[in-house]
Amino acid sequence: MTHPAPTAPASPAPPPEAVGPLMRGLSVLRELAAGAGRRSVGDLVRTTGLARSTVDRVLSTLARLGYVRTEGRDAVAAPRLLELGNAYLAASELPDRLGPLADRLADELDESVSLAVPDGDGVRFVHQATRRRAMSLAFRIGDLLPAERGAPGALFADTWTAADWRRWRSRRAADPTDAGFPAVPPRPADDDPAAAAAGFEARVSAARTAGWSLDDQLIEPGLVAVAVPVRDAAGHTVCALSVVSHTSRLSAAELPDAVLPRLRETVAAMADALAAPAGGPPAPGTPAGHPPHATWMRASKQELGPEFVESLARGLLTLTAFGAGRAELPLTAVAEATGLARATARRALITLAHLGYLTTDGKLFRLTPQVLELGFAHLSGLTLPALAQPHLVALVERVHDSASMAVLSGDEIQYVARVPTVRIMSVNITLGTRFPAYPTSMGRVLLAGLPPAERSERLARTARTPLTRHTVTDPERLGAILEQVRADGYALVDEELEEGLRSLAVPVHDRTGRVVSAVNVSTHAGRCTPEEARAAILPALREAATAIEADLRVAGRYARIATL
Repeated sequence: MTHPAPTAPASPAPPPEAVGPLMRGLSVLRELAAGAGRRSVGDLVRTTGLARSTVDRVLSTLARLGYVRTEGRDAVAAPRLLELGNAYLAASELPDRLGPLADRLADELDESVSLAVPDGDGVRFVHQATRRRAMSLAFRIGDLLPAERGAPGALFADTWTAADWRRWRSRRAADPTDAGFPAVPPRPADDDPAAAAAGFEARVSAARTAGWSLDDQLIEPGLVAVAVPVRDAAGHTVCALSVVSHTSRLSAAELPDAVLPRLRETVAAMADALAAPAGGPPAPGTPAGHPPHATWMRASKQELGPEFVESLARGLLTLTAFGAGRAELPLTAVAEATGLARATARRALITLAHLGYLTTDGKLFRLTPQVLELGFAHLSGLTLPALAQPHLVALVERVHDSASMAVLSGDEIQYVARVPTVRIMSVNITLGTRFPAYPTSMGRVLLAGLPPAERSERLARTARTPLTRHTVTDPERLGAILEQVRADGYALVDEELEEGLRSLAVPVHDRTGRVVSAVNVSTHAGRCTPEEARAAILPALREAATAIEADLRVAGRYARIATL
């Protein structure tokens, strides 16, 4: 007699206090994240089962919050959505306290190192220090792996209850290829479930005895890893520290001997870091960048009417009440931090706890790593040019001239993003184009952002060839110009790179205030005077740079944002 395969357990019914619009809004965000941050509105209607009018109102609200933008018929996750995941990471304190130690270990071993936490019957990454190689770790912060496919899972499963093991077996039976875990390659459909379960249980037992866990190509061929638990002062495992390599460098048999001594030293240092007192007072609860909630909510509702779903906005902003120094909060503190009535905050918290984004002991609430499923993995992998692109598009629509972004590469600038405009006479430059830094507006902004000694050294070694009759090549004059650019916060270059070409540029700063790129608008010198160009273009250019910096501050809090 054959028996039907077990199915995943049904989700419990929502409590009476649950906020329906918040649940529906989160379902849209989850589906958007499942589509790598981009889904057509029609797809969202189909995958969520919601009415088109409901999805439209949800997206309108998310756009007002800055979490989503629309491009044609598509909804696109915006970098500001990362503030939800940032709230969890800040509240956990794991990246802030342990991340630097993981980075140091990666540098010493020249291997990829990660920190992961348990998330249900999965493992979710909260920090990555990767090595750039042809064959290297490609997981991102927020990615979720099945517990059985990786080294950390065997460490976390050691504390599972009988009910946890039943849920894990049900999930394995319902999803034999791991389709619900898009971060990993699919599992062969003909894998023997009983053998897989027995193998995982054996690895859990072995990890318990050894105090560490081995991944011998469980994720994909060639990838091997060793993980060690990181415990707090009470002896509870709070995360796992893993070193990941490739069999072309070290075999599964060789990797433990090669890395375990340094892993254990780092774990001891991490235990000390966890036990150390907090570095300062708790940060204020109001989410950065939002006006006081009551006023902001009223203004949004008045402007958008039924297209702004207040209960959805309130629920999402409740997540941002948590953060550094605010890992566990009572209802009163959440209400104060968000400016919401206690009853409103309570319903939002109950809903979020029901959906798994919060856990509570009845008095205190704490974020769970499941918050990272709301688009964090995709958005944390964005590059600086990708962050800048929509803002450059908006800039070009406003000024009707081409806009670009460049970074400093040696003594040259390299174009990394560009949005052209359509004119009979336009500036034709492609991505990757390089120009000398000294006669260009973006180059001068980038040079002006360097420390004075480095700036002088670069100018001294640069061959300053006159490209037009207007090109400034005298080092003393260039030095004075760069000092003025630094003071003014912009550069205007008139026909020094090419006759008839005028450009204005402003800097883009990262979270630390360092100039990491420049944005410019290029136009034909015959269209207006330099003063007219400055008056017409500079305000819009500065607003675009400010918007890029705002996204970069959120995106770069816990992720490394590549400039290329």
